Amino acid sequence: MIEPGTGISTLPRMGRTVYWMNVSLDLYIEGPSSSGGEGEWLRIGEQLHREFNRRASNLSTMVQGRVVYEIMETSWPEIAADETMPEHMQEYGRIWLDMPKVLVSRTRTEAAHNTTVIGSDAMGQLAKLRESTDGDIGVGGAALATQLLEAGLLDEVLLFTHPVVLGSGRPLFDRVVRPVEVELLEQARFDLGVTMHRYAITSPPG
Repeated sequence: MIEPGTGISTLPRMGRTVYWMNVSLDLYIEGPSSSGGEGEWLRIGEQLHREFNRRASNLSTMVQGRVVYEIMETSWPEIAADETMPEHMQEYGRIWLDMPKVLVSRTRTEAAHNTTVIGSDAMGQLAKLRESTDGDIGVGGAALATQLLEAGLLDEVLLFTHPVVLGSGRPLFDRVVRPVEVELLEQARFDLGVTMHRYAITSPPG
């Protein structure tokens, strides 16, 4: 509703959870080791990396599963401090370090780098975070994104598609029990044949 005489909405604001992932053309986020399962298939040039930086810097917070978080924490703090690394990579390292983060894990109880750890009732706590956040919440990790999707708490999917077919590996979602309708919000093309598509989820599983 609108506050009389002000034109200002008094409806409570809510954050948007955005599952952000690099994918192959056949929607795998990891491939078998014989097909570059460790990420050799990714084509991340400077132009694309600067797009990552721009979008990451505009997030309100990041929510990551344990696997994604531990990949990030073992690389980006060192890269941020390494003056021999390209400036755009150092910049992303600084963004990741400074960004408020939530680690969802049943096995870890603490983490550094401006990170809060949640374990029990993760979906309930993330629902509260979404309700109390003004802005986008970046989501990293297929298991976490699948749980958010099933709970009706996932708002958008942001895909950076790399021109490779992996054939098998880890899919974008661990499971989808029924069709989920989406609406294309944005698309773009980057160097090395990478494309970006941003979708709003219009009919989450009920």
